Amino acid sequence: MTTIHHRTCHICEANCGVLVEMDGREVVSIKGNPDHVLSRGHICPKATAIADLQDDPDRLRRPMKRTAEGWQELDWDTAFREIAAKVAELEGQQARSAFYRGNPGAHDYALSTQSGYLQRAVGARGTFSASTLDQIPHHYAQFQMYGHVSLAAVPDIDRSQLIVIVGGNPVASNGSLWTVPDFRKRVKEMQARGGRLVVVDPRKTETARIADAWHPVRPGTDTALFIGILQCVLAQGDTLRPGLAELVDGSWAKVKPMVDTFDLDDLAQHCGMPADTIRALAAELASGKSSAIYGRMGVSVCEFGAVNQWLIQLINLATGNLDREGGTMFPQPLLDLVGQVGRGSLRTVETARGTLPSVMSEIPTVAFADELTRDDEQRIRTLFVIAGNPVLSAPDGRRTEDALAGLDLMVSMDMHITETSRHAHYILPPCGPLEKDHFTFFFGPLAVRDFGAYSPATLEMEEGAKADWEIASELAQAILSAKGKQVPNLPTPREQLDAMLQASPAGMTLAEVEAQPNGVDLGPLKPCLAERLLTEDKKIHAAPDPLLEDCARFAETLDTTPAGSLSLIGRRHVRSNNSWLHNSKRLVKGPDRCTLMIHPIDAKERGLQDGDLASVVSRIGAVEIAIEITEDIMPGVVSIPHGWGHHREGVSWQTAADHAGVSLNDLTDPERFDRLTGNAVLNGTPVTVEPAQEIVAAE
Repeated sequence: MTTIHHRTCHICEANCGVLVEMDGREVVSIKGNPDHVLSRGHICPKATAIADLQDDPDRLRRPMKRTAEGWQELDWDTAFREIAAKVAELEGQQARSAFYRGNPGAHDYALSTQSGYLQRAVGARGTFSASTLDQIPHHYAQFQMYGHVSLAAVPDIDRSQLIVIVGGNPVASNGSLWTVPDFRKRVKEMQARGGRLVVVDPRKTETARIADAWHPVRPGTDTALFIGILQCVLAQGDTLRPGLAELVDGSWAKVKPMVDTFDLDDLAQHCGMPADTIRALAAELASGKSSAIYGRMGVSVCEFGAVNQWLIQLINLATGNLDREGGTMFPQPLLDLVGQVGRGSLRTVETARGTLPSVMSEIPTVAFADELTRDDEQRIRTLFVIAGNPVLSAPDGRRTEDALAGLDLMVSMDMHITETSRHAHYILPPCGPLEKDHFTFFFGPLAVRDFGAYSPATLEMEEGAKADWEIASELAQAILSAKGKQVPNLPTPREQLDAMLQASPAGMTLAEVEAQPNGVDLGPLKPCLAERLLTEDKKIHAAPDPLLEDCARFAETLDTTPAGSLSLIGRRHVRSNNSWLHNSKRLVKGPDRCTLMIHPIDAKERGLQDGDLASVVSRIGAVEIAIEITEDIMPGVVSIPHGWGHHREGVSWQTAADHAGVSLNDLTDPERFDRLTGNAVLNGTPVTVEPAQEIVAAE
């Protein structure tokens, strides 16, 4: 007899409700839950691959130790004892230690509550993460304007009449820093009530294909577009909406003079969008109808990412759409993290390449390889990697993997021997995904409705398996014991979650939440900024000096595109999620998705035919990749998807290796980063593209 289990899909930010049909330990089917309060029955291919992750024959089941003869399986106690002894030994040598946290950890509430305990036990003085590869500009702008790194305004799509998306692709992602499952249907509902979706992107993305208008823009130049829109809006008057004006500090008076220093025609030429189109977008956003402008990856992973996210907030503010139904609103979820965790911080950190910004106490990942290879006592010698794959995710992956080889101790918490974990001395694998419970921890505060959902584990753990949080907790205890320190008695993740739920405004217990398997719906988003602001003066800081200064720096970069080069951008697909789903046979089947998209004009100029192998060369590296000629990308721009490159030796995930592709980040340059946040520049990399055989002949 089969049983049906309610779960929340843990793979991406959409947090869709799913129904998992089980026959014993066999997954019979995974379907969308039509009664889920947020996702409404929506499901994407990623959820159906949960079974592949659970039953993956390449998934590690026991701790592994790298030896001269190869990988050796250990029991947990031996692995913890050996790691703890090595950590204590290296600490005695004053060796510097650090942590790297990858994307999957953000989807595991239990690990999120325990990994800090492990870091403190290790004594790690540095934190790197995927955040400084794609999203730190959001947190920086939110801290500067609203007083908290996680106080985010998201488009209220269910009541909007216009949404302008710049550099985002929610049809593929179901939202990113915007939890919006069933995005396609929500757009159709908006269009049915007379609303419009406009997409600005160098590529005609999956989202652009369902939009009412697509406007291509040159990669890395969105700052010019945003300044142009804001200039046109403020030309009609800079008086703020009643009720909102009282929340804004005096620096608002600096905004119009700043944007008026630019010439609209110069801005239009820089970003490749006609001035009349910029004027029309500004007029529509300021028309009085409920509207929102939203920017994501494409506008964050560039040189002026923080300025871009700030300008987006200013446009929503200036048009009266901030904290407004149908505009952008601040969620008040079932678990209010903003009200219970610190505001975050903006500091600096000294690195091998000098002083860099540090948001939320993180070291920018562009300095990761530098810190592993520096020639002084500050070199990182001990590294813990939690569900991360920086060899494929961080700029200059080849240098990163070379740097990992020099560590005295590297411990990876990972399900596979990946391009990164193959360099570890120990790999500690967590249990399968269906053996863990789930809560919408980080993504409730980004959702299009105020909600929360808890789902218990679907399966009992296999004998000898451990959850991520148990690995972190037990290893921390072993390390503290090896150092002769007292081991504290900490609450379990469930106990912590229960306490945080009860301390939130809704005040529900975990038992009450668990009793609602379709999720708890607290209703549509509500205007609340006056109560939520966490700046010291309880005002929106409209124009902080660092952002004004960086906007002036942007003015000096107009028309500085390298001559003769193409501009390389990334892309994502609904059947992929960074580097960690490519071992799912369901998701990688079908045509090759790791191709170089190139416009027919650019292909013809280089003598390239569809399917040809081309050599793509940047300042720091080169790859060979099959080309895909398409008019869905603007001339002068080429695209390689992010997360591939599984051709490295020594990996254990065979399906991923059989669909290796190439790594975009073997081409991206760690010397390019956002000066305010340290976020990596992954978009707009200057490259040359030529037929591969011509390059070989020249050599």
